[in-house]
Amino acid sequence: MLYEILGSFCVVVDGERALLESRKLEILLAVLLIRADHVVNFGSLVTELWDAEPPSRAAAGIHVNISRLRKFLKQRRPAGGQIITRSPGYMLQLGPDEVDARCFEKMVNVGREQLRRQEYVAASAELRSALDLWHGSSPFGGLQGGPILAGYSRRMEESRLECLEMMIEAELALGRHRELVSELYALTTEHPFQETFYRQLMLALYRSDRQADALSTFHSARQVINANLGLEPCQALRDLHHAILMEDRRLDPLSDPAGLAVAGCSATR
Repeated sequence: MLYEILGSFCVVVDGERALLESRKLEILLAVLLIRADHVVNFGSLVTELWDAEPPSRAAAGIHVNISRLRKFLKQRRPAGGQIITRSPGYMLQLGPDEVDARCFEKMVNVGREQLRRQEYVAASAELRSALDLWHGSSPFGGLQGGPILAGYSRRMEESRLECLEMMIEAELALGRHRELVSELYALTTEHPFQETFYRQLMLALYRSDRQADALSTFHSARQVINANLGLEPCQALRDLHHAILMEDRRLDPLSDPAGLAVAGCSATR
């Protein structure tokens, strides 16, 4: 059994996808998956389902929904993981089952290490494969719950952005700047405060003999960041802007595949 949570939320058995029948079941399974192989206490489950206003029969509601969830899982894979009752709550034992998010995190770690060793071809392939595991932009299909679900979703979204940044870094080092321009334009629109994407777009444009567009991108980034956050662009962006104005030879991919070897940065600092 495979639990797909990177985007739409479903359970996959032998290639067949099954959706849970209610929001409460989705939240329960999501929280148990996030804390898989660890006990989730009863109070946390109540908070995830009802926040600060649980009904008078919250305990009965939890028991009924756990029973329904057990039935759902057992019908699809009797020998798979199971939900067990363990004080002070419940625990999902994964057993032989898999979660796509765990596969994603392992691949990101491999890709990060390959990038650090400047193994750009391998890093690009590994990180692209990791991103292919996503079938939506938000974990659990944007399911809204309590602090456990919200915190995990935020962490996975940040991990996805980091993976994107590292993958593009590897591909810039491989000289694929022209191929990346349209993707980076889309990313700067989708993530207007993610300054790393502006830096990568500026570098890709400059290496594509589009110096004016690279400088225009800096001014657009500066306007967005200043107008919305009251900040100036980060040092990495300012350094790259200056290097482009000076036509710094270190921007040549043969001289420095990473482009001045500047680190990524974010406006939400």
